[in-house]
Amino acid sequence: MKNLFATFQFLTILPMGKPRTVEAAKMVPWFPVVGLAIGLIMVMGDYVFSMLWPGTVVALLDVMLLAVLSGGLHLDGLGDTADGLFSHRPRERALAIMRDSRIGAMGLLAIVFVLAIKWGGLRCLVEQRTLYLFLIPAYSRGAMMFGIQCLKYGRPDGGMGTDFFSRKPPTWALWTILLPVFISGWLGWHAIWLNISFVAMTILILFYYERRMGCVTGDMLGAMAEILEAWLLLVACA
Repeated sequence: MKNLFATFQFLTILPMGKPRTVEAAKMVPWFPVVGLAIGLIMVMGDYVFSMLWPGTVVALLDVMLLAVLSGGLHLDGLGDTADGLFSHRPRERALAIMRDSRIGAMGLLAIVFVLAIKWGGLRCLVEQRTLYLFLIPAYSRGAMMFGIQCLKYGRPDGGMGTDFFSRKPPTWALWTILLPVFISGWLGWHAIWLNISFVAMTILILFYYERRMGCVTGDMLGAMAEILEAWLLLVACA
């Protein structure tokens, strides 16, 4: 269980005791499980918010809760990734831009756009809202597993994601993505569209990363999670 607790410490701000020394590769399969826990908190938060405020405010508070639970980790990655990838600079220069702690125009726009899409999706999401809120954080964090598994790490000199790539988990260890897939069966035929959309967007992002950079970084994984979350919320309310 120490790997699960360590994953919570890495991906969320939830208090899980003292930091633990574990093998990062063994944390990766727990990503969707942590996502389900975040989804459960989202369901409870959404229920409380809806008892006190109208739908527009509830959607805004849901978006804020999602950002707070992850400590802004993935949003920070989204901003850095947008600054680097859309700078139209060569690979090495783009990686250097991503490392800059300052946010540029493209990073700011990416964050605003993604948050706006999430707000719009949550504002319009009515049918089977509880299940979608529970599942989508698991899908978005599960997508990062495939980024780690399929692409090489872009910072051999060291970075936040170094430990996760030093020894990649075996493919069979990624079975945990089947947890949200199985639970999505309660959505009925909507589950088909949700899972197809997840697979399609994950492949598209990985293909773009491979073509544009030939690698992936921790920031790019965070951006992947944010984009998947916004995309699936759009699919859910379509």
